Amino acid sequence: MSPDAASLFSRVLGFIALFQASGAAIFLLLFGRTLAKSATTIRSLGMVAAIGGILLLLVHQLIEAARMADDWSGVFEADLQAIAWTSSNAAFHAGAVVGLTLVAAGLARRLPPSTRIALLGSIIAVCAFLLTGHSSVHRLRWFLAPLLGAHLLIVAFWFGALLPLYLLCQKESLAIAADVVRRFSAIAIWLVPTLAAAGLLMAIVLSSADVAVLTRPYGQLLSVKLAAFGLLMSFAAYNKWRLTPALSDGKSAALRGLRRAIAAEYLIIVAVLAVTAILTMYYSPEGNAT
Repeated sequence: MSPDAASLFSRVLGFIALFQASGAAIFLLLFGRTLAKSATTIRSLGMVAAIGGILLLLVHQLIEAARMADDWSGVFEADLQAIAWTSSNAAFHAGAVVGLTLVAAGLARRLPPSTRIALLGSIIAVCAFLLTGHSSVHRLRWFLAPLLGAHLLIVAFWFGALLPLYLLCQKESLAIAADVVRRFSAIAIWLVPTLAAAGLLMAIVLSSADVAVLTRPYGQLLSVKLAAFGLLMSFAAYNKWRLTPALSDGKSAALRGLRRAIAAEYLIIVAVLAVTAILTMYYSPEGNAT
């Protein structure tokens, strides 16, 4: 495997682990006291994701020197490593590792203060993205930073809740599952429009409202993300208006349908995170490869 391919692979997996760990911590803070049988499993999921995310992000940072050299020997070149470790990407990795360490430490214990520590770690890990990327060097960074922060925190909440929801649908009683799904949907219905609005505003600002961007790789990948978001909305609507009421009515068959829908949503968001990793690693809104 080439350094470039390994770098992308570790970046994608690192993104997935970061958002999973952060979202699991948020999920436990919001719904953990309701859970009778699945809380320990979800806590372990968050810890494993946090530790895996730390390792993956450190690996990605080390590979950056090899990527610059276009050869694995670059890993051992001090000059290239010095450049890599003083970049904005290194600042992101440092912040994300600190955040994920707090997530892992917080989830290691069951006491309420520890859950709040994990939440703090989640916020730090997600907001570390503000230190790098196109928005960090834009002249309107003051405007883009809060939009990006809100966008990413909502992604963490949504994506990170999917596996916990799947697990509780397997382990918890129908009544508990119905209650948590209903409460989750009540929160998500307000957050999803914010997610879409923040993403759209960022795209408009970063592209300088130039529709020609849609003919370039950056715009084409954004279009893929938009199409995936539309597909996600169809699953979310189905969950909200069909499966959630069925659960509330005590229909156990709705659990199987919900698990299938959750699995589909999870795979779609994984694909979106992969596209995002490619987008931010190789392309810029101006149309130049990075």
